[in-house]
Amino acid sequence: MHSDRRSFLTRLTAAGTTLASASYLRAQDEDAAPGKARKKVAFLGTVVRTHSHAQHFLDRLALGYGWRGEWQDPRVDVASVYIEQFPESGDLARQRVKKYGLKLYPDIEQALTLGTGKLAVDGVVIIAEHGNYPNNQKGQKLYPRYKWFKECVKVFEASGRGVPVFNDKHLSTNWKECVEMVEDSKRLNFPFFAGSSLPVTRRLPSLDMPHGVPLKESVCVAYGGVDSYDIHALETAQCMSERRKGGEAGIKSVHALRNGKLWEALSRPERQDTRRLIRSALTRSHNLPVETGYYSGRIDFGWIREKFANATGYLIEHLDGFRTTMLLVGIQDFNYAGLRADNNEVVSTQMYLPMPTHGSSTADFFHPLCRHIEDCVLTGKVPYPAERTLLTSGMVIAGVNSLHRGGVKVETPEMNIAYRVGKGSTYWRD
Repeated sequence: MHSDRRSFLTRLTAAGTTLASASYLRAQDEDAAPGKARKKVAFLGTVVRTHSHAQHFLDRLALGYGWRGEWQDPRVDVASVYIEQFPESGDLARQRVKKYGLKLYPDIEQALTLGTGKLAVDGVVIIAEHGNYPNNQKGQKLYPRYKWFKECVKVFEASGRGVPVFNDKHLSTNWKECVEMVEDSKRLNFPFFAGSSLPVTRRLPSLDMPHGVPLKESVCVAYGGVDSYDIHALETAQCMSERRKGGEAGIKSVHALRNGKLWEALSRPERQDTRRLIRSALTRSHNLPVETGYYSGRIDFGWIREKFANATGYLIEHLDGFRTTMLLVGIQDFNYAGLRADNNEVVSTQMYLPMPTHGSSTADFFHPLCRHIEDCVLTGKVPYPAERTLLTSGMVIAGVNSLHRGGVKVETPEMNIAYRVGKGSTYWRD
């Protein structure tokens, strides 16, 4: 097994990643021919309650969502639903199943086979986020993402074929399990993508990092907790950084720090570019803690350090010398800045996260990700490689380990995973 894993990691260092073979895909145009059977998905969720991820995804896949100024009816059918937890207070699972005329199954195997004993759906959506699950000694919530994924793999193996799988947020709290999930998708040749809604939500201003640009460093200034919103911030940065000249080279180390120790590290002379990018990212925020009345508009590092004294940061070194800095502070949005190495210009944007609890009436940042899920089921093509979320999952794991060890730098030789995206390649975003 260890030899196979080493071979897998070696293969990932090659440029690009091949798509699933035709034997595992049943591609279909977006607009199905009249009378042609619609694609069916199995929906697996931990808990359905107001504003839970399962509620957001299930509603959109079963009812529809706003798209380009119009209402988009679902393009796939939710053929089965498996929900693991039904809390006494606030549970919406059974109400949603009844409302949409869906069928609830008692376990994952039956949800994927529709009780026939063989795979009977065209895609699987795993939303293992929220719910009552234990924490480990490091404070990580032990959601059943890996366990559920392996149950799907078991059905695929028994049926002799696989179907597209989407996994919400990071892959696992264990690096070997993360690798195994991506390895399974390659071994069985089924489309697999995962991660956050942030890379595909609206951007203010609307821009992409140009492909092949020589980048020096990326920063994301965001908010939220460790092993929770850090994955969103890291994917915000990574979806831009992976487009740099040469592609992603892998991760050398992760150093997680908090509060005074974090700002002390960022005050060092060699972090001058990082400070510039932090300032630029913050200028994209809609939630800066600016006092009412007179304000000079001066956002310098001293002001930043004072206003965000309580913060958590991951200082990430890539194998090609590239840097990623992720900060979690109290601003309630996700802001990116990247430094071009060729002309010293900064590219910055906000990746829009209009949370319902922050004054927005709808969490419409889930719309684009649901669109990508449907596209993947309909065409058998993933919008971006699973290697992105494999590495961001690893960054979270290493960041948690760094904090758990008292803020020491964690070397990550196991994360020597390279991949590339680019115009004309498998993973061209447009």
